[in-house]
Amino acid sequence: MARILLVDDEPSVRAPLMRALQIDGHGVTEAVDGADALEQFTADPAAFDLMISDIRMPIMDGIALTLAVAAEKPGFPIVLMTGYAEQRERARELEGLVEDVLTKPFSLADFRAAIRTVLEKRDLIPGS
Repeated sequence: MARILLVDDEPSVRAPLMRALQIDGHGVTEAVDGADALEQFTADPAAFDLMISDIRMPIMDGIALTLAVAAEKPGFPIVLMTGYAEQRERARELEGLVEDVLTKPFSLADFRAAIRTVLEKRDLIPGS
């Protein structure tokens, strides 16, 4: 299955998302903010198939992270998440760089379905 970099500064959000992805058979690496994620990504971009990131985070937000990752590896699939309308509006500027922007709160079932859709679209799920 896919190797996913999951980025969110809130452990209470990150933990259930990580479990849901692992239940679906994915390998998940956690990052606590955008700077942490960028460091992990740039250390080995080939280690990941997809990045899922919150937008609003300290140090480096998901928008800046998306721009940095897209510059490092153009076409790399990215899904953003936000609970803030103004952040969702900012994400519209990233059309073509992100696969989807998920609006919090969402159910784990909806999250899993959205990620599966992205992975299937990118042919990152064997046999689909």
